[in-house]
Amino acid sequence: MAFDFINIVTVLPEIVLLSMACVVLLIDLYTDSAEESLSYYLTQFTMVIVAAVIIIFAPEKTVLVFDGAYVSDNLSFVLKLSLCLLGFVVFVFSKKLLEDLKLDKSEYYALALFAMLGMMVMISAGNFLTIYLGLELLSLSLYSMIAMQRDSKRSVEVAMKYFVLGAVASGMLLYGISMIYGVTKSIQFDVIHEITMITGQSQLIMIFGLVFIVIGVAFKLGAVPFHMWLPDVYHGSSLPITLFIGSITKIAAFALIARVLVDGLEGLHASWKDMLAILAVLSLILGNIIAIAQKNIKRMFAYSTISHVGFIMLGLIAGNQLGYSASMFYTLVYALMATAGFGVLLMLSKNGIEAENIADLSGLSDRSPLLAVVMLVVMFSMAGVPPTVGFYAKLSVINAIVSSDMIWLALVAVFMSVVGAFYYLRIIKVMYFEKQDIIESVDNSFNERLFIGVNGLTILLLGLYPTTLMMLCSASFK
Repeated sequence: MAFDFINIVTVLPEIVLLSMACVVLLIDLYTDSAEESLSYYLTQFTMVIVAAVIIIFAPEKTVLVFDGAYVSDNLSFVLKLSLCLLGFVVFVFSKKLLEDLKLDKSEYYALALFAMLGMMVMISAGNFLTIYLGLELLSLSLYSMIAMQRDSKRSVEVAMKYFVLGAVASGMLLYGISMIYGVTKSIQFDVIHEITMITGQSQLIMIFGLVFIVIGVAFKLGAVPFHMWLPDVYHGSSLPITLFIGSITKIAAFALIARVLVDGLEGLHASWKDMLAILAVLSLILGNIIAIAQKNIKRMFAYSTISHVGFIMLGLIAGNQLGYSASMFYTLVYALMATAGFGVLLMLSKNGIEAENIADLSGLSDRSPLLAVVMLVVMFSMAGVPPTVGFYAKLSVINAIVSSDMIWLALVAVFMSVVGAFYYLRIIKVMYFEKQDIIESVDNSFNERLFIGVNGLTILLLGLYPTTLMMLCSASFK
């Protein structure tokens, strides 16, 4: 292992992000409370710089550095760039409510940057050790972010639940990794891939290890029956943190499953395909049905997320480039939609009081036509209504499943999408057909209105012109 020029350049985005996270962490020591917004601007500057570094040093081919522990390829390029762009928007939407909740401190932004560093490490992981380090860095940062609101008993309780369940899931994942290592004598994904392609299903201990790995991955994704933490975390966290967890972390979760199952254990596809099929069907059914009964919109989004995780898994089940790229496309699209949906809720919150109930959206078309239109586009997209990008995302996943001769899975996905449309359309009904006795004005900054408008417009434009993004996703799995 040599710290030569190629190694340094390849990991430069992570180096820049780590350096800036340390700077933001130290800001509190040298500034007073009147200058706390400096942390916010440094964080946004970091997002821009890291995105620029990713673009400038985009890999022309797959590069393995640090003895294969770190990989730079098309997959890492697309996911990291998406992470930075959406991260920038997430911080714009969060700033106002963070100030109202007294959470706009350097600690929050430092933790958020460390969480993003963990995500980027996961995205470029070349072996089990690297991906586990990235996963734990992300998880520990999220636990701390949730618990930062110390005067909220609900947030502290949720942070503790998340920590305990996350530790159990990490233990499951480690146990599975140890079994795979015991058989293959390696933690490198490329080496394990070659061995599993040769041995296939012949090693029983490897199948047991795969079971534990799938359980750990399913927990991080929030798939049924390992979803118990997701509704509580969404509901118990403050809205800015719910936005962070509910949007860009899904990109890292997809990277986790892609690196482990596709890059490392593709030779065991026949086994993990059946496991994911069960998880996907349960997630689609339970997520959509329970979401109907929710009155709290954060919990509704949580169960909606569970159903969308089912769709992401369906693409992976196909086991080919078409399915993998469809799953990646769906993940990026969902992160974009979740950012816009939670962004609208953040803009409706004021004076530290969060807009978290469906009833809080009543009469939104009169109070803020822009926010109402954006939320309408988001709901249509999540329901899979054309011409939004959500329709194309669902269509691409279903097409991949049908092409793999799993018609029954496609039928389940279509049927549950129809069921799920009910609670999405209910939001639209509340916004446009239920009026408030007293119409309260919605005051948002120019930046907030600009980015929420661009976010909603992007959902429409990607639905009309999805080819470019789909080509990038396909190139990631060549």
